[in-house]
Amino acid sequence: MNPIKNSQVADVFAGYPKNIHSRIMLLRELILETAAETEGVEAVEETLKWGEPSYLTKGGSTIRVAWKDGQPPQTAIYFHCKTKLVDTFRELYRDTFNFEGNRAIVFNEDDEIPVAELKHCISLSLTYKHIRHLPMLGA
Repeated sequence: MNPIKNSQVADVFAGYPKNIHSRIMLLRELILETAAETEGVEAVEETLKWGEPSYLTKGGSTIRVAWKDGQPPQTAIYFHCKTKLVDTFRELYRDTFNFEGNRAIVFNEDDEIPVAELKHCISLSLTYKHIRHLPMLGA
């Protein structure tokens, strides 16, 4: 597991309830793994945006992870709402993911996370500025 270098980000992760912590850390790890595996993605900056752990790359679109308290408890991975990302994900994976508008993929506490499909979505976001002109983002 990649260590969290930003103390403010570490504090946010530490504040999540135990039943959510491992889930949200999995989303974080998938983002970092995907960045390392995706051609053209260089450094990933881990920071806070809107008080939530966020991941930025040169040439990509910001990705955030968050926990939303509610019934059922949910974790989510957020994408910039003014992009074609979530609309494209919905076309590709409408039967795989639960979506929140044009900004997020949402997981209930007991949902299994489809890793390969989620990593594909993350990869598209990490390279968005290079592929945004392509139909279906080149997917």
